Amino acid sequence: MSGWRSREIHSFRCAIAGIYAALRGERHMQFHFAAAIAVVAAGFWLQVGREDWLWLSAAIAVVWVAELFNTAIERVVDMASPGMHPLAKAAKDTAAGAVLVTSLFAVIVGVIVLGPPLWDTFRK
Repeated sequence: MSGWRSREIHSFRCAIAGIYAALRGERHMQFHFAAAIAVVAAGFWLQVGREDWLWLSAAIAVVWVAELFNTAIERVVDMASPGMHPLAKAAKDTAAGAVLVTSLFAVIVGVIVLGPPLWDTFRK
């Protein structure tokens, strides 16, 4: 195998390992994973359209990216500042705030996309 291909495969494996570590070690990441599965299942069940899938996929991806960054920031802060420090707390709180903002966006997207067909299904 050529050198660049080997490096690319190694980078890909490291990225997958990072996602797996976050899923395994972070309760909130596990919650977001379960929520993503539920949203995808609901999307199939309700037979949402192509544009709706784009919105749902984007919302899921944005939350996952925010949660992965939050996890990375928390771990680096814990390593750099094992004791309680106001700046460490502010960094962790800010990263968690980013996850909250993206999660609220995802909820809004979910309500807009899944709400009407869900309402129609249960109204019958």
